[in-house]
Amino acid sequence: MLQDLQAYFATNASVFFTNAVQHVVLSLTSIVLAMLICMPLGVFISRKARIADAVINAVNVCRVVPSLAVLALAMPLLGVGFLPALLALTVLACPPILINTYTAFKEMDPLIREAAKGMGMSPMQTIVQVEFPLALPVIVAGVRTASVEIIASASLAVLIGGGGLGNYIMNGIAMFNVMFLMLGAVPIALLAIVSEVGFSLLLKRVTMYTS
Repeated sequence: MLQDLQAYFATNASVFFTNAVQHVVLSLTSIVLAMLICMPLGVFISRKARIADAVINAVNVCRVVPSLAVLALAMPLLGVGFLPALLALTVLACPPILINTYTAFKEMDPLIREAAKGMGMSPMQTIVQVEFPLALPVIVAGVRTASVEIIASASLAVLIGGGGLGNYIMNGIAMFNVMFLMLGAVPIALLAIVSEVGFSLLLKRVTMYTS
């Protein structure tokens, strides 16, 4: 096995790193897009009780849909390639970020808002300067969950032409080649572990800062 890996990297190191970079870029971009969409939306619906339940229920439905099904639905609607894979993974990343953001702001002590209002802060200043820092630990926890899920789910993006380390897993299954399976599975597992540890450390820092 080690000899096979050494022989592969001797001639195909650039191919491996290209796939690894594609996987990281796809995962990171989808998480950033999900944050840009879901954090403002979570704040908005936390103040709109009439639509909050409908939005949260719809998002919870998305959580039970398998990753492969989301990617399969993206293919006939959007075609194949990086962009359809990115949009599908962004959809998968949204539920934990949106729900955690909504929960953090919804459960905010009303006295905090009243105190900020009494100090002359506008609603936007209250959100940015007071509520957001207090909500940050719960939001980071949601991003941590989403990042691990997306790093794993990105391995399926190859099925709709998204590239990434999933290429090795699919080739390994098709060719009954354990080395290819390891080339895909091990780096993906390591990326997920690094993401989990990194966000856990960040969460501790943020919690200490806000407490």
